[in-house]
Amino acid sequence: MSDAWRVLSGAPLRRDEAVAVWDPVVRLCHWLLVAALTVSAMTGFLLGLPTLAWHLAAGGVVAGVLLVRTVWGVLGGPYARFAGFAPSRAAVRAHVAGLVAAALRANAARAGGLRAVLRAGVEREAAHERHLGHNPLGALMVFALLLVSALLVASGTVALGGLYKQGPLRAFVSSAFAGDVYALHQPLAIVLLVLVSVHVLGVGFESLRGRESLVRAMVTGRKPRMPAAVAVRAARPHKLAAAGLGAALLLAGGFGIAALAALPGRGVPPARLDPVYADQCGACHLAYSPSLAPASTWRGILVDLQHHFGQDATLSAAQVAHIRAYLIANSAEHWDSYPARMMLRPAADGSRRLTAAPGWQRMHRGIPEAVFRSKAVYRRSACDACHTDAASGRFAPQRIVMPEGAGS
Repeated sequence: MSDAWRVLSGAPLRRDEAVAVWDPVVRLCHWLLVAALTVSAMTGFLLGLPTLAWHLAAGGVVAGVLLVRTVWGVLGGPYARFAGFAPSRAAVRAHVAGLVAAALRANAARAGGLRAVLRAGVEREAAHERHLGHNPLGALMVFALLLVSALLVASGTVALGGLYKQGPLRAFVSSAFAGDVYALHQPLAIVLLVLVSVHVLGVGFESLRGRESLVRAMVTGRKPRMPAAVAVRAARPHKLAAAGLGAALLLAGGFGIAALAALPGRGVPPARLDPVYADQCGACHLAYSPSLAPASTWRGILVDLQHHFGQDATLSAAQVAHIRAYLIANSAEHWDSYPARMMLRPAADGSRRLTAAPGWQRMHRGIPEAVFRSKAVYRRSACDACHTDAASGRFAPQRIVMPEGAGS
């Protein structure tokens, strides 16, 4: 068995057979990014908004890894530095030309019989340009993965701040702008999935072509010393400077994010309700945030309280006037939160029920009717049965908790 095939098969390398390539920082960043992007994809594409907390945690890990990898890409060792493996156009063209020529030789060999196949294999070994670090196409893929990951973090942060009024941009981003940015977030995620798939295929192809396990190398950090490889520009890692700068940026970023996230959200309705409204309306059902309906709906509801959705909710003229003024002054038109924007348009049939509004219907589509009929929920308008922050009008996805027995 050849040395190259022993490497590919996973046989352990003797110290004199191997050379250190991927340092611990590179390997840790690589596998943390793999784990975080996997969680992000699963929560974003498969599990939905109730797992937003996990999605945000994974996004935070991605952001931290990108920061550390960027610092190490400037101050790290020869195989970690961006300048050490950033390819020139000529190098990319030559690498692609070599792959095309190898494919043509292989195709011709298959047509020429066993002897031609063996001869082509010998020529391939002689012509194979081996890179201990990234080859030119692999380097471009690294930069593409880092760039798209950074764009995903940025677009997700904007969307979080504007739509859900959370995170460091909650005080600055409008929901309209955030909605436009969010429209790019999922396509970027799909682009990243495509890049990851191509990257995995490329790793498999290069492992077979070069007869060495690249996955194993990213675990151990070492590659076989032979055959000869393209030289990498020597660079001394500045470990202390990188550690200090990375730690400073992470700490500054953490404190900065916490400080910005503590600012009042732009256009967020106040969580505290008017006491007269909360006392009179909250005596029979959840006192809904005024931001959950337009002014026209609130006016219509207060017109005939004697027949209030099948109940007599008569109040004094002074109380009605007070509640009307409060609801209209704080109706959906006045706020920039995602629930307020979704509930701004009333039902087309003139119904004043909040659950008949197109926004409510859209946000609850796909929920089985059995959930609303269950004893745990008991009616469609019981927002507080599943939304633990319903009274505030915030309706954060992380605060959705399906009650035990819902749907039974």
